[in-house]
Amino acid sequence: MGIIIKPIVTEKLTDQGEKLNRYGFIVDRKANKIQIKAAVEQMYNVSVAEVNTANYHGKKKSRYTKSGILRGRMNHFKKAYITLAGDDKIDFYSNI
Repeated sequence: MGIIIKPIVTEKLTDQGEKLNRYGFIVDRKANKIQIKAAVEQMYNVSVAEVNTANYHGKKKSRYTKSGILRGRMNHFKKAYITLAGDDKIDFYSNI
């Protein structure tokens, strides 16, 4: 499995991509900023200026069913916010 799991495509990050040249990705929890930077540069052929990361703890969830209450937890994950240098852009919709 690679370092980059999937891009984050939300209204907020799409707006930041247009204005601030910043993009978000869900990445492997064990990856550091240097590995994330190298993976983005290799995958999208862009130059990365800055990498910020955030670790998220999985929330507890429960639901009520006929057989009783089912309890569980969502997975932990890590987000990486990438700022690109210069006029580089990433187009997530080019493959559709």
